[in-house]
Amino acid sequence: MSDKYDVVVIGAGPAGYVAAIRAAQLGLSTACVEQWLDDKGKVRLGGTCLNVGCIPSKALLDSSHKFAEARDHLGVHGISVKGASIDVPAMLARKNKIVDQLTGGISGLFKHNGVTAISGTGKVLSGARVEVTDKDGKVQVLAAGNVIIAAGSLPVHIPPAPIDNDYIIDSTGALELTEVPRRLGVIGAGVIGLELGSVWGRLGSEVVVLEALDDFLPMMDVQIAKEAAKIFKKQGLDIRLGARVTGAKVKKGTVEVTYSVGGVEQVEVFDKLIVAVGRKPRSQELFATDSGVTLDERGYIFVNDYCETEAPHIFAVGDVVRGPMLAHKGSEEGIMVAERIAGKKAQMNYDCIPSVIYTHPEVAAVGRTEQELKADGVPYKVGLFPFAASGRALAANDSDGVVKMLAHAENDRILGCHIVGPSAADLVQQVVIAMEFGSSAEDLALTVFGHPTLSEAVHEAALAVDGHAIHVANRKKKN
Repeated sequence: MSDKYDVVVIGAGPAGYVAAIRAAQLGLSTACVEQWLDDKGKVRLGGTCLNVGCIPSKALLDSSHKFAEARDHLGVHGISVKGASIDVPAMLARKNKIVDQLTGGISGLFKHNGVTAISGTGKVLSGARVEVTDKDGKVQVLAAGNVIIAAGSLPVHIPPAPIDNDYIIDSTGALELTEVPRRLGVIGAGVIGLELGSVWGRLGSEVVVLEALDDFLPMMDVQIAKEAAKIFKKQGLDIRLGARVTGAKVKKGTVEVTYSVGGVEQVEVFDKLIVAVGRKPRSQELFATDSGVTLDERGYIFVNDYCETEAPHIFAVGDVVRGPMLAHKGSEEGIMVAERIAGKKAQMNYDCIPSVIYTHPEVAAVGRTEQELKADGVPYKVGLFPFAASGRALAANDSDGVVKMLAHAENDRILGCHIVGPSAADLVQQVVIAMEFGSSAEDLALTVFGHPTLSEAVHEAALAVDGHAIHVANRKKKN
């Protein structure tokens, strides 16, 4: 095995494996170092996303949604399903099969593109060298023309609720529960907490979500967050804001959680407790002292707009650098870096990165929120369209939610779009494309959308920006 490569990538998650494949496609000799092992002790590609994150959680979300539909919602279609039940082990087996298929697919792509997968833990040394230590402690040093760090992130653990991987679990453990808890506690009302709470709530758990912040989904547009909270409450999620957990103890096969709201201490007892308070960059023990790479106070690797660190020929992408921890953001950064190493003038548009919460309905957004525009004094216009006025949504009995479009008041440039509703993840992507091309709200308003489709809600929201919506009363009218 050669120990000299044009590019050495540390980490085989969405940022790392994509960077490695693109680098190899561009004719660069490429190795990808990954410490994750399967149950046979072989290197496991895909990182958190494919193994214990995005993909397995979406598999469970889809399975649980279908079960809830069969149990609770098909009657309106004239379909009777009596005695619907869930086989949790079978659901988990399906999830694991999907994970195996996708991670194995990356191995095939590595072979096809000529990427060398190296099993072990990578450490960046001076001079763009990478030290790799395998599971048996054997060490080798790779000489790299360039290093791309894509080490990913880890769940944040909190002292009041120590993980025991039995009763108190993190997001990884929440994907492996073999039976439905009667009462489930979730610490954290962010993306992970809401998605995992939704899975087990649909399957029959009484779910209580404890969120320390006083505002729900503060990173989202306030109006959309309020609409989402209303929908989730109707679905049975008990979301308690301003609830600061002070302790969690396992007692007689249950978890006793103490928390305070407004200074008043309260106690809840759960069968299981999920700690989902966020993630942190996996940057510890990643660098030799003379590597030349700088970290900030939170452990993120300092990079510029092109993901270059302060050390020559060393780059960092994905969860270990600034910005949202999103797989697609990391993947695009990986592609950008690979192309820049190959001499291309690639760059990222950080203003057009969509974010999604895969509850049902989904919550999706791109661009600026209304509160951000107000705070910055940017003049703006708003267009709203509820899915309750969408023929396609009504036909599907899936009409909760709204599309909100924000455009500059003076030049009509689309500044953001925020959606809670059916297929929000796919709908917002239409606006991402429009924003990438610098479109105005009028550009979307003049575009022909198929009928009947959910995407017509995006069209109507764009029309509503200037008071021209057809299928809902306009808040203001212009000629």
